Amino acid sequence: MELKFVDPRALKENPDKARRSKSNPQANALLLATIRAVGIVQPPVVAPETDGGNGYVIDAGHRRVKQAIAAGLEEIAILVIDRAEDGGAMRSLAETLAHEQLNPVDQWRAIERLVALGWTEEAIAVALALPVRQIRKLRLLANVLPTMLDHMAKGDMPNEQQLRTIAAASPEEQKEVWKKHKPSKADPQVSWWSVAQGLTKTRMFAKHASFGDDLAQAYGIAWVEDLFASADEDSRYTTDVDAFLGAQQEWMANNLPKRGVIMEAGQWGEPKLPPKAERVYGKTGKSDHTAMYLDRDGKVQTVAYRMPEAKKPKGKKGEGPAAAEDDSPIIVSTRPDVTRKGVEIIGDLRTDALHEALSRAPIEDDTLMALLVLAFASQNVTVASGTRDMSYYGAASLGEHAVRLFNEEGRLEFDMETLRIAARSSLIDVLSCRENRSASGVVARVAGDVIGANNFLPNMGTEEFLSCLSRPALESSCKDTPVLPRQRVKDTRAALVEHFKEDRFVHPSALFAPDEVKLSHWLTSNAVAEDEDREDAAGDPEVADDETAAGQEESAGEDAGGFREAAE
Repeated sequence: MELKFVDPRALKENPDKARRSKSNPQANALLLATIRAVGIVQPPVVAPETDGGNGYVIDAGHRRVKQAIAAGLEEIAILVIDRAEDGGAMRSLAETLAHEQLNPVDQWRAIERLVALGWTEEAIAVALALPVRQIRKLRLLANVLPTMLDHMAKGDMPNEQQLRTIAAASPEEQKEVWKKHKPSKADPQVSWWSVAQGLTKTRMFAKHASFGDDLAQAYGIAWVEDLFASADEDSRYTTDVDAFLGAQQEWMANNLPKRGVIMEAGQWGEPKLPPKAERVYGKTGKSDHTAMYLDRDGKVQTVAYRMPEAKKPKGKKGEGPAAAEDDSPIIVSTRPDVTRKGVEIIGDLRTDALHEALSRAPIEDDTLMALLVLAFASQNVTVASGTRDMSYYGAASLGEHAVRLFNEEGRLEFDMETLRIAARSSLIDVLSCRENRSASGVVARVAGDVIGANNFLPNMGTEEFLSCLSRPALESSCKDTPVLPRQRVKDTRAALVEHFKEDRFVHPSALFAPDEVKLSHWLTSNAVAEDEDREDAAGDPEVADDETAAGQEESAGEDAGGFREAAE
């Protein structure tokens, strides 16, 4: 056994390696970030070539070598061992199967050791390619009862919200609750929801308060700082719920807008509108009403609604002008490059690739949220806006994803990972490129282009798809291939099918990049409503006066706020 330093590009892959399938992209990204931050911690194991060469064959560490090359390392340490009789096949399999990821408790202990050595949370996050929030979540374990920690080390972990609730409680409170809910031989699983509920004290947060310090003092509210919350947000809270809600109610009474009222909220935090009232989601009219109410978190919410108008008598329908004669030119139909069946195949393949990309491709959180907004603007989705009765396609399946975001009491409570899974699943249910009623239109292609769904399209060089192409389209597919067009179309097609057995072919018309004309039309058509609203506001002097007055009040409020800050 010998330790050497070599160029990773000089190492050869073991033909008998155990791992043949592609690695997870997220795992590769994590390994690459770690290598860039701290280098290769465990040198790959190699053996000399047996065919007389002077190089080395990798026995264990193929992924480490690949990511070292991707990181631009010119030299890495390797451990040279004697070549096994089986070519290292058994050693490769045993090494791959023996890997076990650290459980969260051991991760926390290792992180605390690094913190004691002077590492910051940010530096640890960069080195391990983990979010800083994940590091801080693990550090919550320092405030957990040791007996709970022992159980968590077995892999049974609460979600982040439950962990924060447990960590915020005193050791005595945790001990009392753990006695009631600790696992037994009959039920080895812990109901962390029950543990968290036993330790929960209702908190009303300062960031949800509309009132200022004057009302807080008048109601005797003393804010407490949440030491486990992120440093970049206002985490102050109070457990005096009655005082908080009373201050909110007084603030609403002092700040009611014109034609405004205070209304109650329902069981799920929704406003209780008057009978026959219709909620207004867009631009409000002069006769509309405004109401303030407190939602389930104690936040002040505003809702606009309008009452039904008296029905007007129906007039007699007049006869419209006679239809104009159709003087459009005669168009000679020719066979398109791709037949209708081919277009349908492309739609199915695109949809499958899009759903695969939504399941596996790396997607940033802001991109994911933007795609959700985009998805619900697609053709195959309609939402009840309150202005007319409409159906909602896919409501049952989307509802199943939304249920994951609620706890057993029906409260919205989830961690970020659960939200990501629900968002991806919702996008999969909504977005479709198929050529029928379920088509999402150009937005599905925009989404696929953004997340790189082209990489998930399958090989289209098959008899089934190529038979859908016209002769010119089929012959253009021979470009960049050694296949030459034949006299007979079926011979050209057979040659292409044979060629693409060892290669991957994707027809240009199947790529997700949206058609510029269709995208421009979609953007223009969806911008019409906004332009009409602006024109209506410009043409209505009362609306214009109201908006001008509102702008002056807002400006005056900002000036007053600046004056207060200067005085302080």
